[in-house]
Amino acid sequence: MSELENSPTRMAVVAGALRRPDGRWLLGKRPAGKHHAGLWEFPGGKVEAGESPEHALIRELAEELGIRVDSAAISHLAVAEAAADGDHPAVVITLYTVARWGGVPTAHDGAEIAWFGPAAMVELPMPPLDVVLRTHLPG
Repeated sequence: MSELENSPTRMAVVAGALRRPDGRWLLGKRPAGKHHAGLWEFPGGKVEAGESPEHALIRELAEELGIRVDSAAISHLAVAEAAADGDHPAVVITLYTVARWGGVPTAHDGAEIAWFGPAAMVELPMPPLDVVLRTHLPG
């Protein structure tokens, strides 16, 4: 099994770090009823069977934010991992920077999104893996 294949004990996730020209980063708030509900995270989601991480990120950003991203606009930035925890499988999140996109990011499915500067992000409640990934953001 490759590092980015999902199994009952391991979940591969991709996330995108989108930055506006003013230096603010886009984060989404985890919806009620989900693990880590109410915490801020980088947008993205699970890698589906047979899908490359880059394709998964492009698909997830289109579904979650309604934006178009070309594979040439994304670059691998960092990986964060967490061991299995109770009913939750081990998680591996791969974070990519997204240099440009088409459209205006809009929260879908009633989710909440917002843009934050680096100093504000440090104060936000975030899932542990997103805290780790945040430390890898370029200045």
